Amino acid sequence: MTKQKKAVRKIIKIDEEKCNGCGLCIPSCPEQALQIVETKNGPKVRLVKELYCDGLGACLGNCPTGALEVVETEAEQYDDAATIEHIKKVAPEMLETHIKHMKEHGMYTQENSNKEDNLPCGCPGTISSSWNTSSQKNNIENNTIHNVSQSIESKLTNWPIQLTLVNPSAPYFQNADIVIAADCTAFSYGNFHNEFIKDKILIIACPKLDDIEFYKNKLTQMFKTANIKSVSVVNMEVPCCLGIQNIVKEAIKNSGKKIPYCDTTIGIKGNIIS
Repeated sequence: MTKQKKAVRKIIKIDEEKCNGCGLCIPSCPEQALQIVETKNGPKVRLVKELYCDGLGACLGNCPTGALEVVETEAEQYDDAATIEHIKKVAPEMLETHIKHMKEHGMYTQENSNKEDNLPCGCPGTISSSWNTSSQKNNIENNTIHNVSQSIESKLTNWPIQLTLVNPSAPYFQNADIVIAADCTAFSYGNFHNEFIKDKILIIACPKLDDIEFYKNKLTQMFKTANIKSVSVVNMEVPCCLGIQNIVKEAIKNSGKKIPYCDTTIGIKGNIIS
């Protein structure tokens, strides 16, 4: 990547002495330009890269210690193209928020418009959302086409669920009980919805086929920034699937928090082993 030229412009400045590493500023940054890093003085918020910060200060109002301020100084110029690629990688569901943010501040151009049509995964299905299952229950009760006795109510209350697409700063993670399940578990265990995801937030992942380090870092950020009540892991009995337990345990340890943890292993014949 070509090194960006520097210019005098507005950009976020973080006072590390005031920063307590709470991460409350991260969800309010549409550009995802902030991250939590471990320092000798504990977790602190830092800029990922200067070129991702537009200097508009959307994150300011969420800092409880006043550690953030917008200053005018020499910094790398803001790069919207690079920022969009960054958003797609770390939190694709924030792309729509970023574009809206650009429009509100008069920074939306035709080039931005072309990028809006290129949503991650080719569809808007990565946008974070949650809902109440009572509406689903009503739909099932009113179903006159299918045999109602064969209908099973879904207990899913959040979207997206794939860890690659999940926004670690999504509001539904606050004060939530989370279940992190290997991809195959829901297909192997017949009563998965009722026993494992009822009243919980679901995340799915594959420890064999996916990027383990990326997942570990993403979960660490989530555990640091959200007040998670508990984490339950559901994995298959095959050896490679046990890796999901290690990922979650390490992420909890790296977060520096004491989060209640438990795990369940499902057999390939659909039985609970442990």
